[in-house]
Amino acid sequence: MAPSALPAEQETVAELTNNGIELNVSKTAPSISKAVTPEVPQLAELDASRLEVNLTTSPRPVPGIGSPEMASQKTCTDHMITATWTAESGWGAPQLKPYGPFSLMPTSSVLHYATECFEGMKLYRGYDGKLRLFRPNLNCNRMLMSTNRIALPAFPPTELQKLIMALCAQDGAKWLPKDRPGHFLYIRPTMIGTDSALGVQRPTEAMLFILLTCFAPMDDIPGGMRLLASQDDMIRAWPGGFGYAKVGANYGPSLVAQGEARRLGYHQILWLFGEECVVTEAGASNFFVVWRTREGALQLVTADLKERIVLDGVTRRSVLEFAREKLTQGYKGLEKVEVVERRFVMQEVVEAAEEGRLVEAFGAGTAWFIAPVGHVHFRGRDFEVPMVEGECGRYTKVVKEALRGVMYGEKGYEGHEWGVVVEEK
Repeated sequence: MAPSALPAEQETVAELTNNGIELNVSKTAPSISKAVTPEVPQLAELDASRLEVNLTTSPRPVPGIGSPEMASQKTCTDHMITATWTAESGWGAPQLKPYGPFSLMPTSSVLHYATECFEGMKLYRGYDGKLRLFRPNLNCNRMLMSTNRIALPAFPPTELQKLIMALCAQDGAKWLPKDRPGHFLYIRPTMIGTDSALGVQRPTEAMLFILLTCFAPMDDIPGGMRLLASQDDMIRAWPGGFGYAKVGANYGPSLVAQGEARRLGYHQILWLFGEECVVTEAGASNFFVVWRTREGALQLVTADLKERIVLDGVTRRSVLEFAREKLTQGYKGLEKVEVVERRFVMQEVVEAAEEGRLVEAFGAGTAWFIAPVGHVHFRGRDFEVPMVEGECGRYTKVVKEALRGVMYGEKGYEGHEWGVVVEEK
């Protein structure tokens, strides 16, 4: 939200935050800073060309497809990348080294003040035999925004992308062999504050690390996702907060509600905000509905980003861009839709369902990919979401097939600009 749209006291807070972020960038990554600060000492920036490589002498076996190890989300590849930062010298040389534990002081900032942010990405083995990332520049840019929001050091996003690609190039060939087309590894770039001073302050030390993890697909759900709408005592994010950033503090407080939802037979919480029950996200995914207005217009609707309580998801952005390019014109025999980003409330969804105007719904995110929604429970009421294609809706299916085509280099999508090929070793 632009500062001019805020009340005076909130505008002052926004200015403090924005000024603090720009100062942080100018000090820790001057090459990408907009400010002119010649008096600031030049610290070493994150530089992928300085990567030091130390390969493991104890390689581990790759889990079988469908094995408990694959589903556990605990099995990482042979190597990881780490880089450390200090306020005195800046970024040290990144290291590609054997995967394993690292030590932290008990007083480390991340353990007390949640100075932690991360990204979720995937490395895909294409049907054409190539390894690909999906729009990695967007993840790297968003991670920079997240680090700035929680007072961690900045970095050139292009350097982070180079490091991610270096790890994928090293471990991709073994852990995603060419006889496993259509499979993926999950990528987790993370930054934490490691400053051992217990005071409440900006960390003066930090660590970046990048992992590759075995992950089972989550989007193939018989009957679609079952969503439990949040109650009045559950708030994921709020205006003026940090719901727009991918920081750990957004996720820990949601786990109690998420656990209860699963105990009751639901897959995710449909997060609502305020007395109006504004629709925001479905678990850790962005939420989309296709409905027909009372005037007869067919719309694809998702929450906008103006109040900064919804994550600007890479999958979300890709769905919207694809829909505006293809679905607004009519595509593969489908009726054309209007693409709408706006604030909408749960009552609108309920009325659309009761009046037969709800066409379909789906969640969109890296982990769940494009996951059809089949059922929603809201304040004691249940309603089913149509899935005319059996296990999903028509628009959900078309969007999913198109993005999947880019990710896996399927016929017709091999050279798409969103798919970045990794030259494996």
